[in-house]
Amino acid sequence: MLCIADARADSRIGEAVLVQKDVLRIAGASTSPISVGDGVVRNETVRTGNDSAARLVMIDSTNLSLSANATLTLDRTVFNDETSYRDIAIRLGTGAFRFVTGHSEKAAYKINTPLATIGVRGTILDIRSQRGQTMVVLQEGAARVCTLTFQCLELTQPGDTAIITAAGQGRSAIRKTNNPSWSFAATCASTSGLCTVTDLASSAPPQDFTGILCGR
Repeated sequence: MLCIADARADSRIGEAVLVQKDVLRIAGASTSPISVGDGVVRNETVRTGNDSAARLVMIDSTNLSLSANATLTLDRTVFNDETSYRDIAIRLGTGAFRFVTGHSEKAAYKINTPLATIGVRGTILDIRSQRGQTMVVLQEGAARVCTLTFQCLELTQPGDTAIITAAGQGRSAIRKTNNPSWSFAATCASTSGLCTVTDLASSAPPQDFTGILCGR
């Protein structure tokens, strides 16, 4: 496995394919608007404003849809090759999201919220992260959802939902239902193309990934 130690933190790892109204990138103290076709890079945060939405597609064709008033950070990426990751970590702040896995091995994906860690086994997850609560709704595939104190649930059937609620003093409670009170579907319906799935890996031109196969 090729591994270059001086991986560039500003390497393009995907792009914005849908932008509605106010969508910003935040890198350190700088903030700038994101437009369709703009690249997204490791360690930057994407934030949507009021009545705004965005869909990002990673190089492995992972599709990430964001509702209004949502924040997402691409924490870590380790490339396998030009169209897949060996390791990809995504940190969700507040907001609602739809996550559709791409061509990487399912074990490569790790999603974190302030209250939960999510191991993805494919393929479509709806996630809502609010102050004091995270909800994970399985639409397709399977997932393992854990609290930060390692209480875990397996989601294996469409509609299986994990609800993690803060209980004070660093503790949280987790429970499972198959009758979720929320999903990302209404957000999809309100924004054309937000939940379309784009296969970026099959259509993107070859890129030179020399020096970025050791993401942080």
